Amino acid sequence: MSTPFIAIVPARAASTRLPGKMLLDVAGLPLVVRTAQQAKKSSAAQIIVATDDTHIQNVVAEHGFETLLTSPNHPSGTDRLSEVVTQLNLSDDTVVVNVQGDEPLIDPQLINQVAQALIQHPEASIATCAYPISEVDKFFNPNIVKVVCNQRSFALYFSRAPIPWARDDFARDKSQLPKPDFALHHIGLYAYRVSFLKQFPQLSTGIHEKLESLEQLRALEHGHRIFVLKTAQAPLPGVDTAEDLQNMRDYFAKHHLYAK
Repeated sequence: MSTPFIAIVPARAASTRLPGKMLLDVAGLPLVVRTAQQAKKSSAAQIIVATDDTHIQNVVAEHGFETLLTSPNHPSGTDRLSEVVTQLNLSDDTVVVNVQGDEPLIDPQLINQVAQALIQHPEASIATCAYPISEVDKFFNPNIVKVVCNQRSFALYFSRAPIPWARDDFARDKSQLPKPDFALHHIGLYAYRVSFLKQFPQLSTGIHEKLESLEQLRALEHGHRIFVLKTAQAPLPGVDTAEDLQNMRDYFAKHHLYAK
């Protein structure tokens, strides 16, 4: 039997690339509501939408979801989660999954799996996911975050750089990867222990976090362990741009997933 966990959906009002995106329509429902509905299909004992905007809070509440109003000044989604777990006075051993508000196609089973991965690895503060990179151009793309793990699937490092570097193979040919499971593409889905979330705002920003602009490196630089759940394939995409939004709308239309 799986251990209970909580899913928190951060929904920040500000969005540089797609203003107001959390409330943009996707087949008859706001984007963040679509995401919350998907999270509800998981085994999470509680779904909470955490936002810094009263309008988002009211719209989400109208659709029957629990909400919490948080500070607009958080530098990251993890800081927002820290405020939520403090507001809720959650116990240190509670597991919380961060489900980004712009992921209306997130796989509910993946939410369950990342939560259980953390529960099953008590030495970890965080669990996350990754899948094999199969295309060489993605391996060399700095917008694709790679992760290298040890033999027990704990993260050694996350980078925008092409890691691991196959010195001899790439000396001969950079047009293909040495083997299909050679490198891992990090998926930004996280499960946290509340004890870590309470500590996070006090952790100083790390050197490598600044260089790579990757928040998860702060945890590694301060000695926290991150378990990486390896999945066979890529998750369905989220919404960052106007093009992503149109693709999402097309997907819902194609599959007749209209609001009832």
